[in-house]
Amino acid sequence: MTEPLALVIFDIDGVIRDVGSSYRRALADTVEHFTEGAYRPSSEEIDQLKAEGVWNNDWEGSEELIYRYWESQGGDRSSRTLDFDEVVAFFQSRYRGESAENPDQWTGYICDEPILAQRPYFDGLTAANIGWGFFSGATRGSAQYILQRRIGLEAPVLVAMEDAPGKPDPTGLFATVAHLAAHPTCPVFYVGDTVADMYVVQNAAKLDGDRPWIAVGVLPPHVQTDANRQATHRQRLQEAGAKFVLNQVTDLSPEMILANRE
Repeated sequence: MTEPLALVIFDIDGVIRDVGSSYRRALADTVEHFTEGAYRPSSEEIDQLKAEGVWNNDWEGSEELIYRYWESQGGDRSSRTLDFDEVVAFFQSRYRGESAENPDQWTGYICDEPILAQRPYFDGLTAANIGWGFFSGATRGSAQYILQRRIGLEAPVLVAMEDAPGKPDPTGLFATVAHLAAHPTCPVFYVGDTVADMYVVQNAAKLDGDRPWIAVGVLPPHVQTDANRQATHRQRLQEAGAKFVLNQVTDLSPEMILANRE
């Protein structure tokens, strides 16, 4: 088999699927539930949290916003302890549905997520001799549901939440690249929608300088409804290291990839 000319590794949430009314909605539901209805974070407040670059895990993000609300009311997080397992269980009950362990019975927000890239896009990458895979902070079950059931990809290379440390640690990115068996100097594009995604690429480049590492930002759908939010998000991604910031993942064409391999 011919070695690929380039590798493209994709984040999933906000890139391959629109999670504005699913993951983010489940996060807001969770915070509202554990603050007894006193506080529901806005979409902008969730964006501000994500912009800190360390809250890629939405379970942990939910927990952090709950603690911050308590602190805003004069409390001390050290004096109130959340049961993280309960936070996760409630989140999953909203996102997947009450039968959270069985994909055949999922009824939650995940079932209605708009898909942002269809199978022909990936077939086009393959035809151009560009290798591809996925490194995501989503759970393996959630990611496989989208990639295999909704898009129809067959056993795609995937490193998910259970497989590697959370972003911006680049371990999962390295693992995805290793699965694709490319030349050690083959350029790697990583496509994401958050500051943490861009930091992953910076951290990878620090540890492996033998190959080009290119960060590609994508504006998630929820910020594209307002010009100011769109501009702010674009600037955040650029400041975090994005070489390009695209309106949608499919704008990253084979021609664009092959023309920007260094």
